[in-house]
Amino acid sequence: MSEACTSRELMIYTISRLLKGVRHVAVGQSSPMPAAGAMLLRALNQRDGLEHVQVSILGSVKHNSFTGGAEELFDCAAQGRLDAFFLGGGQIDGQGNVNLVGTGDYPNNPVRWPGSFGSAYLYFLVPRVILFREEHSLRSLVERVDFVSAPGVTDETVYRRGGPHALLTNAALFSFDREAGRFRLESTHPGYGWRDIRGTTGFSYDNERCEVTTPLPDEATLTLIRGRIREELRECYPQFAGNMPGPN
Repeated sequence: MSEACTSRELMIYTISRLLKGVRHVAVGQSSPMPAAGAMLLRALNQRDGLEHVQVSILGSVKHNSFTGGAEELFDCAAQGRLDAFFLGGGQIDGQGNVNLVGTGDYPNNPVRWPGSFGSAYLYFLVPRVILFREEHSLRSLVERVDFVSAPGVTDETVYRRGGPHALLTNAALFSFDREAGRFRLESTHPGYGWRDIRGTTGFSYDNERCEVTTPLPDEATLTLIRGRIREELRECYPQFAGNMPGPN
């Protein structure tokens, strides 16, 4: 029996499940966990003889067909050739709004983050945007973000084919209902219950008393994560890969 599945491995596996059915997924330069999830889906599809998944990781030489950097990514999204993308966020609220700028009143924020960059553009164009945070807390999942870098919902008169699909944290998985503009608790990770999630989530959501547990990867998938996926990650994320369980 191998070492027990870690929290990060569970999130990687869950991301691969959330990506099922996509043809092309892109990952930002500082997102090792989404990259691992996309790589895992590609590997599982290849193993099972399913449709090839194109994975484009900004900053990678081996796992990136773009030659024009972020500009080509944005063109690809506008042309409808990108199915999924990921956004983090210092703050995420119950309407799927994302804050990548900082806390407090703009522009004199006492805490500043990297900035919005192209998040709003991609949020409007990419059909399946997965929000993720390794920290599930009242300071990260707030009732209302201090600054809207990318809005989760928009007026129906605004053309928009993209938006939030799910929110994944180190403790739970939520889906997002775009018509209602609300999250729904789908499962809690092993070691957490619905009361833990209620107590550490700053916004209201549906299905509060969810008692479904997020499924763990089977032994073969865990072996794949600790072998092939870990090695593929080393090119762009050597420190992250080095901290993952796996053969020496």
